[in-house]
Amino acid sequence: MSDLAATEKLLGSYLKDRRMKLDPAAFGLPTERRRTPGLRREEVAQRANISPTWYTWLEQGRGGAPSADVLDRIARALMLTDVEREHVFLLGLGRPPEARYQKNDGVTPRLQRVLDALDPSPAVIRTALWDVVAWNRAATVMLTDYGSLPPEQRNILRYIFLDPRARALQYDWESVARFVLGAFRVDAARAGAAAEVERLVGELRRVSPEFEAMWRDNEVHGAHGDGVKHIRHPVIGRLAFEFSTFAVDGRTDLSLVVYNPATPDDAERIKSLLDKQQRPQALDDARR
Repeated sequence: MSDLAATEKLLGSYLKDRRMKLDPAAFGLPTERRRTPGLRREEVAQRANISPTWYTWLEQGRGGAPSADVLDRIARALMLTDVEREHVFLLGLGRPPEARYQKNDGVTPRLQRVLDALDPSPAVIRTALWDVVAWNRAATVMLTDYGSLPPEQRNILRYIFLDPRARALQYDWESVARFVLGAFRVDAARAGAAAEVERLVGELRRVSPEFEAMWRDNEVHGAHGDGVKHIRHPVIGRLAFEFSTFAVDGRTDLSLVVYNPATPDDAERIKSLLDKQQRPQALDDARR
């Protein structure tokens, strides 16, 4: 059996297994006179708006390579979780699905503990729309205090273009702003969040002439997984960071960005500043 045939068989077997685990009653479908558990193939095909014959062939491992759109519709029809949907894409296309925007108010405690363990490297978790939903103490001290901002203002584009502190922090603000905007375009397009992007972009175009001009330039930057960032910190001076962007397992809509101090000296200066800021807090806690 060829690799392609084996993959098609795995996909078909998985789709069949998921279909047979669904309860027809939960979809308002009659449950009597069903010879096998789960939904019928034609019921899944109807929910996915595809041909019943083709869906049958997919389950039988002879339907050919489905498109990402078809796999997405089948995933919705089968009520797959995000992890199950990713598995279907890996079986059907050999790659995970593109990031899909979800409205996020935070992350799991496990992810927050991962961020906290990265000190003194500033680290944040952002959505496809570059809303920051989690951060560690080093990010608060080195980048900006996201916790002091209202949730709707914890957006990297808003920070770069509207906050004077962002300009003071950067050595070449315009280059950074263009880079951020070009990378944002790519992430937002992948996420399929047109309505949310339109609202954010519309607001920034109205209040920032520089954003308006850069947005009209239509630049995109796809290779933004890693690089070097220089900042001018108001207390400890110039610092360099090697930054890397990572996918969050099981959450294609989130990215982890880590700014690793480029030299041991930079790391020690950050540690020293974090320690100094922690000591007054510890004294306050002891007095209570």
